Amino acid sequence: MTDGTASAVNQGLLNEVTVVIVTFNSAHCLPELGRHLAACPHIIVVDNGSDDGCAQLALKHLPQAQVIALPTNLGFGAANNRALAQVQTPFALLLNPDCEITTEAIHRLLQTAHQWPDAAMVAPQLLQASGAPEVNYRWPHLLWHSQGPAVTDGPACVGFICGAAMLLRMSAFGGRFFDEQFFLYYEDDDLCTRLFNQRQAMVIDPSATATHRSRGSVRGKSPLRSEYLRGYHHAQSKLIYTRKYQSLHVARQQQSKLLWGTALTLPLRVLAFNPRLLARMWGRFRGVTDWKTS
Repeated sequence: MTDGTASAVNQGLLNEVTVVIVTFNSAHCLPELGRHLAACPHIIVVDNGSDDGCAQLALKHLPQAQVIALPTNLGFGAANNRALAQVQTPFALLLNPDCEITTEAIHRLLQTAHQWPDAAMVAPQLLQASGAPEVNYRWPHLLWHSQGPAVTDGPACVGFICGAAMLLRMSAFGGRFFDEQFFLYYEDDDLCTRLFNQRQAMVIDPSATATHRSRGSVRGKSPLRSEYLRGYHHAQSKLIYTRKYQSLHVARQQQSKLLWGTALTLPLRVLAFNPRLLARMWGRFRGVTDWKTS
């Protein structure tokens, strides 16, 4: 295959995928996204009511993108759903703003999706900013405790893929994607658990990599509030997930355990006085106490 033919094939593959990016006070991520995704013809950016000008700046760095500017923050899953309802291509690549992926890696994911036509989802191996592998896949934790290396030798069927970067085969979902009762966190657990229970395959391909600068997607004007909301929604979503896939009784037990554990840890956070950790811990406490079982 000549270089020109290979280039045409690769561009043809890129025409099959829409990159979906949900932003929230993520303007600082846009330059890198624009650099890495310049060759991608189909991009949808959904901005969750940012106050850093992210929605307005998106077209400067991603001029080919369709930008959906939401007036308020609907949550990660709900914002993705708004974008996925607009996708016309056979595949959608969900990409966190703090994830950097090359077009070569996207090509590889699409090639793997074609190689495994039964796979509902294909994902790259995530790397930390240092280059070390990040464990972004496992089996459903409600069933088994996963063990083994952080990197597989080749494409492998798994039971969970981290939502930071995942290639979705649109035809496998029947128009049903994220459960919007998960505002933030556990929406990828829920989606993958549903696929697993439906016996739909999810594949990790270590030959495709993406750098994940974890917790780097949000800055904004109120970093302590952002940490508070991380703790709040993580606690809420954990309990929602437990109730959905185990039982209300188990969720109430977990709520009590989280409540006491957080209450006992909070004084230590005050003494150590790390403002970010303290804000996150207080958010967790409020998330646990505010969770309603009805």
